[in-house]
Amino acid sequence: MDFWTNRINNLNNDLNKLKFQPPVDFVYNPLEYAQENYLEYLRKYGQGDKKAVFLGMNPGPWGMVQTGIPFGEIEIVKEWLKLDKSIQKPLKQHPKRPIMGLNCRRREI
Repeated sequence: MDFWTNRINNLNNDLNKLKFQPPVDFVYNPLEYAQENYLEYLRKYGQGDKKAVFLGMNPGPWGMVQTGIPFGEIEIVKEWLKLDKSIQKPLKQHPKRPIMGLNCRRREI
């Protein structure tokens, strides 16, 4: 297990301890179902010192929720970042917010 996989697994263990009550029925964790793509992102772009700050709004249903990449609009993830690892589906999905991964045709605006 490499550095990044270990970190993600530890984070997921902590996140899985969170419990939600109604009216919350659906909780998406892209670090689980899109872990392969996120790990590839970290390995490609998360190495070494950086002089950057990520600014953005909360992850939307047609970006990070689909790709696993922070602020990751689908076409940018595929064409610019060149990430194409498989995206699984969460066990429970909202019928209006299905996970289609990199095949999703909706775009984050």
